Amino acid sequence: MLDKIYLEITNVCNLDCSFCHKTKRAKKLMSEEEFDIIISKLEGRAKYIYFHLMGEPTLHPLLPIFIRRSRERGFLPSITTNGSLLNKCRDSLIDTPLYKVSISLHAPEANPAFSSEGYLESCVDFARIMAKRGTYVALRLWNLGSDADNTDILAYLKDEFPGEWRDVRGGRSQRLDERIFLEWGERFDWPDPNADECDKDADLFCYGLRDQVGVLADGTVVPCCLDADANLSLGNLFDSTLEDILSTPRARAIYDGFTRRRAVESLCRKCGYARRFSR
Repeated sequence: MLDKIYLEITNVCNLDCSFCHKTKRAKKLMSEEEFDIIISKLEGRAKYIYFHLMGEPTLHPLLPIFIRRSRERGFLPSITTNGSLLNKCRDSLIDTPLYKVSISLHAPEANPAFSSEGYLESCVDFARIMAKRGTYVALRLWNLGSDADNTDILAYLKDEFPGEWRDVRGGRSQRLDERIFLEWGERFDWPDPNADECDKDADLFCYGLRDQVGVLADGTVVPCCLDADANLSLGNLFDSTLEDILSTPRARAIYDGFTRRRAVESLCRKCGYARRFSR
């Protein structure tokens, strides 16, 4: 059984951020019928389901329905959002059985939307409402190691959540309130076919196919949540079962390679995130 599945209900986004790899795939919103087929094939295969890979999930008009149906199927549903649309979709989300919301605050350098009037206020307001209803909320600053300036964001958060603050940079999290956390993380280079790759014998490890898989909006299964353009397509859930897809020679080779701490796929050798697991 996997720990989590990243289900891309849409690859459409309302922003164009500098830290995002983006995708060349055709724009798509998963239909209700398609979602029901996919979720039925994933049932019992993981504990958590994240409505994210590419795209902004709060753009999807059926997100509340998808959250409820995934919970009915036994999943703990989560979303990762840029937070810019929370004011518009808040009322439709507050009564859903959402397990966790991750809000990528990052910094204004990534996109002017993050410094727009009312942005932080709406994110914190949403966080408080959801936390009181039992949802965990992570306010993300995954931009360490970049030129981003988080000064204004941190000043605002410290005013909103007074108390003892400690330096939690480097991957740890700071508890701000009941069920509300600030998460730090290093900015990383997305795997890109045009990037430089490390040596085939380099020590490299990834949790793709080990505790997670990604499912794109068209049903394509990929090893992890960073394969933005399905370069490592393993199969399609509309044509096959997850078990059959994970048993394909390509999937087994990827899994067995990382067991030996080797990346058998060129794209994996070009992934900055995987390199953080190197010894």
